[in-house]
Amino acid sequence: MALLAQQIPRWLNSIKLSSSVTATQLRKCFPRAGKTLLPGFFAQPQLSSDDCFLRSGFKTYRTSSVWNSSQSTNSSGQEINCAQSTLLPSVNEPSQKSQKIPSFDSELSLEGVDLSKIEKHPDAANLLLRLDFEKDIKQILLFLKDLGIEDNQLGTFLTKNYAIFSEDLENLKTRVAYLLSKNFRKVDIAQMVRNAPFLLSFSVERLDNRLGFFQKELELSVKKTRDLVIRLPRLLTGSLEPVKENMKVYRLELGFKHNEIQHMITKIPKMLTANKRKVTETFDYVHNVMHVPHHIIVKFPQVFNSRLFKVKERHLFLAYLGRAQYDPAKPNYISLDKLVSVPDEIFCEEMAKASVQDFEKFLKTL
Repeated sequence: MALLAQQIPRWLNSIKLSSSVTATQLRKCFPRAGKTLLPGFFAQPQLSSDDCFLRSGFKTYRTSSVWNSSQSTNSSGQEINCAQSTLLPSVNEPSQKSQKIPSFDSELSLEGVDLSKIEKHPDAANLLLRLDFEKDIKQILLFLKDLGIEDNQLGTFLTKNYAIFSEDLENLKTRVAYLLSKNFRKVDIAQMVRNAPFLLSFSVERLDNRLGFFQKELELSVKKTRDLVIRLPRLLTGSLEPVKENMKVYRLELGFKHNEIQHMITKIPKMLTANKRKVTETFDYVHNVMHVPHHIIVKFPQVFNSRLFKVKERHLFLAYLGRAQYDPAKPNYISLDKLVSVPDEIFCEEMAKASVQDFEKFLKTL
């Protein structure tokens, strides 16, 4: 182990010296460690998905929604995986059988892989030293490329989820097949995987439970549920606690109705995972200082995605000019959407009816 510890930085550095690595070079960088498992590689016992979910502080959802999968998975039951922080494989997952795969003559670009981040993970060395290019790396890379991950996107993806090489290829294919069976387009799945690199490291059961949760709790249609997670796939991989907490905040603390919350989160999915303090401070200022009622905020939830200091600066300038009028039924109406989205030049010209220089001078008085 001491010798391996000395070798790891050497082959990591050897990769850094080149922007592209051929198949031959990858074989040298990832030597096979033999059949003996390195100490500490499988530190945790296998847990069922329910155990994992309960330990994480939330329960699985057993719904009769269309998201419940009736399709068959591979017979080994490898889809009952636990979403550990290291995302290492279960000891009971089967090894991938050798199979014929397409030629891989072109060079694989690894430019963009941040190895300094990978080296910070204590299990990374144990994982990478066990990999065989033909049996482990090559098949996963071809799978990702076929899914739609471009060469120039692989670096960023592998930096965040290098442990995908420990996944069984059939498991990955089964998870993609599940999403396709729920009418996610392949291009959508590729986009989701790019934005949430750990997505395919979670089991079909977990994905199904999550889709069922959002459909049931938010009372969304199938299409709106699908659109929601396409736009914010981290909803399928992250903790549900912030989502549950924010739902309570919008309903109990801020006073929005259920249908209003539905409308806002379908327009701005990030509201489900937004920082609670930021949300409440933004609402307090817009509703209680600017006197914008609930029904107008619902129409323009983009305000929750904006920087509060920017909202304050523009409102104060409009108030100074006597133009802070946010009621669409009255003259000189200022759209809340435009207030938070347009650049200073347009804000000053179209809303404040003043020059950018006047706005800048006003800001110095704050």
